[in-house]
Amino acid sequence: MNMQTANVMAPPPPKTLEEMRLPTVMMRDIVLKTMFRKNVDMVSDLSKAICLPIPVTQELVDLARTQRLLEATGTLNANNGNEMGYQLTEQGKARALDALAQSEYFGAMPVPLDVYREQVKRQSVRNIQVTRDQLTGAMGHLVLPDSLLDHLGPAVSAGRSILMYGPPGNGKSSISNGIRDALGDMVYVPRAIEYAGQVITVYDPIVHSAAEEEADDPHSLRRTTRFDMRYVKCERPTVITGGELSLDMLDLVYNPTARTYQAPLQLKSTGGIFIVDDLGRQAEPPQSLVNRWIVPLEESKDILALQSGEKFEVPFDTLVIFSTNFHPNEIFDQAALRRIFFKIKIDGPNQENFLKIFAMVAKKRKMPLDEATLVHLLKVRYPEIDNIYANYQPIFLIDQMISICEFEGIPYQMSPDLADRAWANMFVKDEHIVK
Repeated sequence: MNMQTANVMAPPPPKTLEEMRLPTVMMRDIVLKTMFRKNVDMVSDLSKAICLPIPVTQELVDLARTQRLLEATGTLNANNGNEMGYQLTEQGKARALDALAQSEYFGAMPVPLDVYREQVKRQSVRNIQVTRDQLTGAMGHLVLPDSLLDHLGPAVSAGRSILMYGPPGNGKSSISNGIRDALGDMVYVPRAIEYAGQVITVYDPIVHSAAEEEADDPHSLRRTTRFDMRYVKCERPTVITGGELSLDMLDLVYNPTARTYQAPLQLKSTGGIFIVDDLGRQAEPPQSLVNRWIVPLEESKDILALQSGEKFEVPFDTLVIFSTNFHPNEIFDQAALRRIFFKIKIDGPNQENFLKIFAMVAKKRKMPLDEATLVHLLKVRYPEIDNIYANYQPIFLIDQMISICEFEGIPYQMSPDLADRAWANMFVKDEHIVK
């Protein structure tokens, strides 16, 4: 665990209804819809379903009772510490159905956007100081030149945008993942946020890895709430997109059936990393994609739009990593390049590092090294491609030789002949195919 970043301040649970800063009618309706949809009848179960402390949930239940939308069932539940049960009145059912027609959202009470903004500041990706040891530890499986870490370290600690460029197959994606692993701490992701009475769901189990829940002490007299349960404690999120990224994926997604919104990818990655892999392979021109990021990257805020056309600001607190096989000057103008804070070239390994990687992969794959094969590759094969080495090649060549050995039914071994057969699969020879 990264000690410098393990102290993210947790969002405190609300103590009263007033502290919620949400429209009262909206909160009451979510209670009615949740009771109707989930068939819960006790405050303790309802409090878990709407992710609020019991006293605040009780306040909402009392409010709905005074409005004759809920009534006590008059029976105490012996299994639940003699807790009073509640049910929707006919009027309450009608109101729940009416509210569901306006929005299907029920369950966890949303966090107002302004309250969420405060939490984003407390857990900002820019507060992280990554040390050389943390970065080296997260990338221990990669053979990288020291000079690369010299550039990467300050870039990650600044929490600003990074452009990694260079020939394919040299681990730009692996380095991006290593940066994610180096962050190593937890943040709090809201299940949903609220703006102008609209609900936007943020927590997404596909993007967010929830932490193990700490069990309450069974000997404790009362259940302790360590943080606001409307949030999920997660590892810092990582969103990885490639050739499929399009501009509309960066907009709010409206679900017309549920009448709720889903947060776009960059909002889900708040407090973490957004990796745009293979820039230049998308349908949109790279310049358009980067233009879309200019305001967020410069001003730490993004602008989203509701169905009504109303625009509003959300925090933008994300380390954006662009990765491309093109030279930056081929795909961006100078103004766009100026706005990307760090530009780092990821080159192929030199011969010494290539041999290190080759030996490391062979050991991992339990393939005995053979000097004659290595000499053959370095003296015969690599001169054919101007001695240009790439990080992917040792894995490719060794895996190919393993496949041949398994097919031929011989023990794992390397030889100049097997290396030639593997080499033939690494490159496709230029030839005209008659159609």
